[in-house]
Amino acid sequence: MSAQRKDDHVRLAIEQQDTPQGTNQFDEVSFVHHALAGLDRQEVSLATSFAGLSWPVPLYVNAMTGGSARTGAINRDLAIAARERGVPIASGSMNAYFKDPSCADTFRVLRKENPDGFVLANVNATASVDNVWRAVDLLAADAVQIHVNTAQETAMPEGDRSFASWPGQIEKIAAALDIPVIVKEVGNGLSRQSVQLLRTLGVAAADVSGRGGTDFARIENGRRSLGEYAFLHGWGQSAPACLLDAQDAGLPLLASGGVRSPLDVARALALGAHAVGASGVFLRTVLDGGVDALSAQLGRWLEQLAALQTMLGAPTPAGLTRCDVLVHGSLRDFCADRGIETGPLARRSSSGALSSAAPHTTPHSTTGSAR
Repeated sequence: MSAQRKDDHVRLAIEQQDTPQGTNQFDEVSFVHHALAGLDRQEVSLATSFAGLSWPVPLYVNAMTGGSARTGAINRDLAIAARERGVPIASGSMNAYFKDPSCADTFRVLRKENPDGFVLANVNATASVDNVWRAVDLLAADAVQIHVNTAQETAMPEGDRSFASWPGQIEKIAAALDIPVIVKEVGNGLSRQSVQLLRTLGVAAADVSGRGGTDFARIENGRRSLGEYAFLHGWGQSAPACLLDAQDAGLPLLASGGVRSPLDVARALALGAHAVGASGVFLRTVLDGGVDALSAQLGRWLEQLAALQTMLGAPTPAGLTRCDVLVHGSLRDFCADRGIETGPLARRSSSGALSSAAPHTTPHSTTGSAR
């Protein structure tokens, strides 16, 4: 049943890529163009650092899949492309492995094909500490993602219905591990209050993973014969909204959810993310064109991100937080309702406002090992 559910997730996720619904609030963030702000390309680095980690690029392949023969083949292709471009990669939820160890190779292939890369093991918020260590050992993981997904679980026919223990279990996992623990949503966003709570639980960073990309409540509802949980489609906040909401929450932020292009990556970095992840757009590419197509896409994204930094005058990804940005439309309305001032974002370059992002050391090459 678990293997079939994993295959269903892939099928339904691709259907969403083919038939997107709703708006994407990344389109409501724009850069103020300063014609003489540009740098020389050799001055620009893509290196980023947060929570004691240093990555050569601020882009990662976010959690997708694993647990069946087909998804194992997908993981293999994802891992090879990530290796070729030096991009960190996260596994899909490893709960399937905890329930059925025979599917271990569908996850282990991420490390087998990417022996020197940065790999994150993804677990749920109910995983025991022992199981989390099993996941870490299986992947020789460099960090752990704990996903939180109440909307998905609610729509899932066989999903959890008890959520009160999640904060305590997250705290136990964070205290027990000697590698960074990152908590991520699965597409419904993390509010300021959620990120502030995570900081008290001892996690290293939070991936806001907002609305606008793969909608797992919609996926799980698609597995119901009556589709009676359609009211949860589009639940939550977007990644740009979450980044603005949690900018003062005291925890390093990563961003994912609805990321479609290098411009969206730059927008998220400008709003305070230290790195940006994508899943659905990369899944579509690897299924259509295999490893070569995904590797080429990752290479283009990194080169185009560097080009954007060069044009905007940002020598590092953190430098984008000193670029002037405008917030429009419904995202501006969200900020007004949440008491977030957007005017200062449009005047950062002239006010001399310092970036809240972690400082960078000597620039590194934009390619190479992620470890």
